[in-house]
This record gives sequence, structure tokens and C-alpha cells, in this order.
Amino acid sequence: MTMLDCTGARISGCWSLRSDRSGSGEDSLDRLLPPSGAPRRKSTTLLSKTEPPLLRTGTRTIYTAGRPPWYDEHGAQSKEAFVIGLCGGSASGKTTVANKIIEALDVPWVVLLSMDSFYKVLSPDEQALAASNDYNFDHPGAFDFELLVATLRKLKQGKSVKIPVYDFTTHGRQKDWKNVYGASVIIFEGIMSFADKELLQLLDMKIFVDTDSDIRLVRRLRRDITERGRDIEGVIKQYNKFVKPAFEQYIEPTMRLADIVVPRGGGNMVAIDLIVQHVHSQLEERELSVRALLASAQQTQPPLPQTLSVLESTPQVRGLHTIIRNKDTSRDEFIFYSKRLMRLLIEHALTFLPSQPCVVQTPQGHEYEGRSDNGRGITGVSILRAGETMEPALRAVCKDVRIGKILIQTNLDSGEPELHYLRLPKDISEDHVILMDSTVSTGAAAMMAVRVLLDHEVQEDKIVLVSLLMAELGVHSVAYAFPQVKIITSAVDKSLDDSLHVIPGIGDFGDRYFGTDGSDGWSDEEDPEQPSY
Repeated sequence: MTMLDCTGARISGCWSLRSDRSGSGEDSLDRLLPPSGAPRRKSTTLLSKTEPPLLRTGTRTIYTAGRPPWYDEHGAQSKEAFVIGLCGGSASGKTTVANKIIEALDVPWVVLLSMDSFYKVLSPDEQALAASNDYNFDHPGAFDFELLVATLRKLKQGKSVKIPVYDFTTHGRQKDWKNVYGASVIIFEGIMSFADKELLQLLDMKIFVDTDSDIRLVRRLRRDITERGRDIEGVIKQYNKFVKPAFEQYIEPTMRLADIVVPRGGGNMVAIDLIVQHVHSQLEERELSVRALLASAQQTQPPLPQTLSVLESTPQVRGLHTIIRNKDTSRDEFIFYSKRLMRLLIEHALTFLPSQPCVVQTPQGHEYEGRSDNGRGITGVSILRAGETMEPALRAVCKDVRIGKILIQTNLDSGEPELHYLRLPKDISEDHVILMDSTVSTGAAAMMAVRVLLDHEVQEDKIVLVSLLMAELGVHSVAYAFPQVKIITSAVDKSLDDSLHVIPGIGDFGDRYFGTDGSDGWSDEEDPEQPSY
């Protein structure tokens, strides 16, 4: 089974999203574990400040500049992406200006969206005109504004979107579209960026790149001949017939709508610095402090919610907890008995998935009235790294289950969870999702993971959060923000200490399972500054 791999990609300093195909389980962290008898090793900071903020393990590329919360303590979308619109004539240097802004911004999770992706699909007659350079690609009617506005609006709201990939040699859209998700800043560039009223309303900042027409012609000749397979006669014919008149009629008049006009394009660093200063001030105003709000809520706690189901505390379950909570338990035994408890917990969680009556014939020729699933798929999503330890238990009881992964780490400076890595199966919105994490203290990481699933159009009542151990605060935080999410755990501990560790707790589950030893102390939610493998 293949999955859509949404990993960070650096584009001149831009932390954007790249869609790749990769195997479903080949890069499991289990193969990176040290031998069970090996001594515990210290967690180390993998990167110096002068190196690019990324690390690679197997086929993964993980960006250590994470995405901070884009929702409030209620789980609701409260922080839209800041959208910069770049307009200008063909080959005016819009992309160069965009990349210069990205480099100077130096913030994570920036998406660069090109209007070129939204050309309309041409009819056979229009295809013939395009082949002879007689189709006007510089007219507003050449763009699919309905799809463009809907896509940009969803992206600004933090939703997952699919972007068409336009092929300029065949003048059509490629079969596979590009998945893009998550942005603090969106830079949208195109010749008709200011040509639609609905589109203008989505732009927080409007920039017009003003470049001399002779320079634009030279750039267009070079680009269309080398990159798009055109001949010089066709490029000049198209420029004189369509490009130049369209600029004078449709593009140049929209300069008056711009907040900033940038003469000379990417070489104008004074203008770019002013733009960057304004964007930074806007981002600072939108900063949220979700984890602090959640922690402050533990003063008064109502009764545990109805959506919570705790595994029955049988002598066996109590015995397993006794072993894994004991600080003197060896790593071998910790792993073995943790896996036993995970299997029981996953089996318990599956009883809450919908089923329907079913009648089958036994080998003796008699009918048996039983139950079967309702035909809906099941996807497991683990919150890395400790949540991945629960995947074998899910695979053992769910044949051919699909697995997704989310890496969320706590920023030690702000104390806020940050999204670093995301890989979810295609069409996950149609499935019931088992969301797995080893422990939950404040619920900040679990809330971010649920918010990611909702942004990918998974229905809230189809999400089941499964955790070995939860604090009461974490239960209430998740249940309050997402009242339809089912919460399954093997135990709920009463309180947190001043460092937000679960008390009495289990220690740092990831460190104990993977054989690492956090040099900055431990936490029941995975929160080292850098993930270690």
C-alpha cells in the first residue's frame, strides 16, 4: 500500500510541502532501535545552529522548524495563514521576488502557490490553437478562478488541498495532483492575481512587481524556449498578439490595487526588507499560547467525559501497569509488557467501531447470527515517536490496515507543540482513524493531531484516540475541544506536576522503550527539542 508523503521541502528558505510516494512501513522506527541489551544512550542535539534545520532517517526528511498551533484551546481554527499576493506582467520576476521574500522571512511552513497551476483544461479545438500559438493564455478567461479561489480559501484556513499540475508542453493538467497542507504564510503569484474580486478579498498584502517591458520580453524568450519547448517565432508571435495587449488591458491597470509596488523586481532589496518587516509584525500578532491555556485549566476539573472509556482494571491490567511503571524494570521487560498492554488496549478500542448484524453458514450447515464491520476502512495514525510503538498491536488485529504518521515536538522556548512531519494515506477522510500516542499529559499534542485529521476532512466522530496512559487534564482538554472524538486508555492519572509531567506517571515512555535518555529530563508527552532516533 502506498501513501502520500507530505514532507518539508526547502525552496530558497521556504518550508513548504512536497508530495512523494513511499512505502507504508519500510521506515518503521523499530529497525532503528538499539539491541535490547544495549546500554542507554544520551539524546543529543543533532544539528548545530549553522546547519539547515532538518534531519533524515531512512526515507524520511523531517524539518525541525515546526508549525506552531493554528487553533485555540477549544480546537477551533483561530489563526489563518497570512496571504501575500504578487502580481505583475509575464516574466516580470514575480517568482524571484517571492523567493527573495521567503529567504528574508526565514519562517517555517511557507507555501508558494503559482497561478500557472490553474489554467483551464483546453478543448480539442483550443488545444489546436495553443499548438499554433493562437490561444490567448494571458486573458482572464484562460484561468479557472472558481477552483483557484476555493483552493486558496481552504489553504488559508489551514485545510489540506490538492493543487493541479499544469503541463505547458501538452497544455493540459497532469493526472496526479499535488497535495499541500499547512502554511503560516502563503505567497500567491500570477499575472491575474488582482483580476478577481473574491481572490482580492483573500489577500492580506498585495504587491505589484513592475519591470521594464523589454526586460520582460527577453526573459520570456529565454524561458519559453528553454523550459517550455517553444520556438522563437512562436514566442514573439504570441507576445505581440496576446501578451503585450493583455498587460496593457488587464494587468497594468491593477497596479493601483497594490499595497506596495516593487520596481526592478528581485533586485530591490529595500522594498523586500519593508515587506518582510510587515509580515513579521503580522505573524507576531497572530501567535497563540495553547499549551499554557490548557495547563491553567487544571485548577477545576468536571467529571470525566462520557466519550472516555478506560480499560477494565483487571488483576492482569493492574499487574502490567505495576511492571511498566516501576522505575527498576529493565528495558527488555518494559518493552515486552508494554506490548501486551497495547494489544489489550487496541482490542478494546476496536469494540467501539461500528458493526452490523451478519448471518453466515457454519461448516455443519447451520446459520450463525453474528456481526461484521460496516465496510468502512480503518487507518491507524501514530504520533511519533512513542505512538509508533503501538502500530504492531494494531497490525496484529487489523489485517491490511493502513498507517499514517505525524511528528509533533514541543518547542522548548515557547512550550508549544509544533508540527514537523506528516504522512497520511490517500482518501483518509473515508476511514475510521485510530490515533495512537503512548501518553497524554496536557493534551496539546493530541489536540494538534486531531486538528490535522480534521483539516484532512476526517469526520470527528470517526476518530478514536488511543493512549496507554492519560492525565485527567489531557482527557478534559481533548474532550472539550473535540466532543465527538472517542478516547480510549488503560489508566487515567489524577494530576500533573509543575513541569507538566503525569503523576504518578510512567516516565518518558519513548526514552524507556527506545533506549534513549533525555539529557533535559523526561516528560510524559514526547517533547525533546530535537527528535532522536
